[in-house]
Amino acid sequence: MNLPNKLTLFRIVLIPVCLVCWGAGWHAAAAAVFILAAVTDFLDGYIARKQGIVTTFGKFADPVADKILVLTSMIFLCADGRLPAWAVALVAARELMIDGLRLVSAGKGNIMAAGWLGKIKTNLQIVCVVCAMVLAPGSAITWTAVILMSVMTVISGAQYLWAARDVLKEN
Repeated sequence: MNLPNKLTLFRIVLIPVCLVCWGAGWHAAAAAVFILAAVTDFLDGYIARKQGIVTTFGKFADPVADKILVLTSMIFLCADGRLPAWAVALVAARELMIDGLRLVSAGKGNIMAAGWLGKIKTNLQIVCVVCAMVLAPGSAITWTAVILMSVMTVISGAQYLWAARDVLKEN
């Protein structure tokens, strides 16, 4: 198993650690673990592309790990009143919609690569979660991050739908 895939697996292991820390009230520790997990997301992709060792496992596991990390953290933060439920629902709906779209597309022999807007969306989700973890609930900075993340979530979702419009047409 190559280094990028090991980093992805490490990120998956960090998810319950982050959630246990948050649930125990160790918010600074949870934020640190979340940030470490987010850094592994950057590193695994960078190393895989730089060394030309992109694998099928990595193509599948990396985005799944990202979604689990972000969504589970957002659900915990929502339960604590630090993120609005509508924003978490919007992110979850977009992720499910795009994953379904990717499955349909792959079934037709068309692989949908992640675009730049999706990468920006993911980074804004990470910023939003970190803000919600480390700042006071309801802070202006967190609300700004929520709004920016939500807008980018909709825009990047629309980009994927537009790119896959031919895939969605029936024969």
